[in-house]
Amino acid sequence: MEVSGRLVAPAVFKTDEAEALGLAGSIPVHLRVDPRRRVPRTDAVLADARLAALTERLGRAVVKDAVARAQQRVRQGEIGPECVTDAALAVLPPHPTSLRPVINMTGVLLHTNLGRAPLSPAAVEAVTAAAGATDVEFDLTGGARARRGRGALESLARAVPAAEDVHVVNNNAAALVLAATALAAGREIVISRGEMVEIGDGFRIPDLLVSTGARLREVGATNRTTLDDYRAAIGPRTGFVLKVHPSNFQVAGFTGSVEVAELTGLGVPVIADIGSGLLRREPLLPGEPDAASTLAAGADLVTASGDKLLGGPQAGLLLGRRGLVDRLRRHPLARALRVDKLTLAALEATLRGPETPVHRALHAEPAVLARRAAALAEALHRAGIEARAVPAEATVGGGAAPGVRLPSAAVSLPERLAVPLRTGDPPVVGRFEGGRLLLDLRMVAPARDGEVLTAVLAAAGGRGRP
Repeated sequence: MEVSGRLVAPAVFKTDEAEALGLAGSIPVHLRVDPRRRVPRTDAVLADARLAALTERLGRAVVKDAVARAQQRVRQGEIGPECVTDAALAVLPPHPTSLRPVINMTGVLLHTNLGRAPLSPAAVEAVTAAAGATDVEFDLTGGARARRGRGALESLARAVPAAEDVHVVNNNAAALVLAATALAAGREIVISRGEMVEIGDGFRIPDLLVSTGARLREVGATNRTTLDDYRAAIGPRTGFVLKVHPSNFQVAGFTGSVEVAELTGLGVPVIADIGSGLLRREPLLPGEPDAASTLAAGADLVTASGDKLLGGPQAGLLLGRRGLVDRLRRHPLARALRVDKLTLAALEATLRGPETPVHRALHAEPAVLARRAAALAEALHRAGIEARAVPAEATVGGGAAPGVRLPSAAVSLPERLAVPLRTGDPPVVGRFEGGRLLLDLRMVAPARDGEVLTAVLAAAGGRGRP
């Protein structure tokens, strides 16, 4: 093709002059617009109301990076300049963190992979209130420094009157490490072989304790340990006797163990790791130890988790004799294991506030769960989705009450819906059983049944309406 004596290659041509020359669809190379000049300016794109709102939530750097990537796509000819804003919006995350809120329908109340205990509304509100400047270590009346987290510590002490003193660290493993370091570094910890358990993710109680510089004095056998076994191991190098609740490890048959009350006459401190964080007896979980009963039996120190059956934030609770707890509090390692203000706020609200989601789920009535499952299944069936209500069994999880099965109810769906449900918004996580996907309702608050219904409809391709 020749124009004014010059040979040019075909190109996209959009000007009126081209049409006048009869060259629509072609443009001389020397008249082409530099694609970089077609890219909208960054400040102009960021001024879009939608992006401005996301900048407030996600931060300017995140939004600006998404805009830059969209601008690069314009330069490469993948999208037009008018699409920059929409392209940036498409890649921006809906939340300021990669962690996403999930609806737990696995039937496991304390699912470790899903964050264990969900916080109560009161605890969430407390965390929000404590997120800014707060009087975590300040006496507003006197204008002087105050005991850190005094509200949480006072609430914990009131919840377990049998404890002379209490302290909080960042998790139960840290509580054990602090106790072993302060009381048994270079000395011996006497422990039954049947209680040397692995606590998850490859972390084992023996490894944890040995890392503190203590030496383990193992007694008894895996299935049987007697008081004489403990007595024979006690000596001048004994730091303390440790009783560990074996969590989700069970031994059946020819077994025998020694209770805390029997160990108190050995003349050395007795420390009990009860694990799951029950502060008082729970009739539904008769085999699960609690802090109040363990201290009443004579334990000098009890350690427990805050984010399991207590239903609060991740924390390690230390409860026991005043002199012992004070010794741990003053140890240099305690500073490295200190909890932050958000944990203290959530823990105090959990201890003082209304029932936690874990407590509500634990005490949910099976008949009520069955009615909810039936209503959901009926609504989904009307929408053309293969769904039915079925009886189910839930578990406590988090290493607590391994032999306990809680009667529950679930909605049974085709397995193919598992992935779209997990990747939806919000994600819904169920469990597989008998070639079906079960959505167990025990851990779901009744107010969220509508969200579950909407999520399943979306996962099934939006067929029908509730």
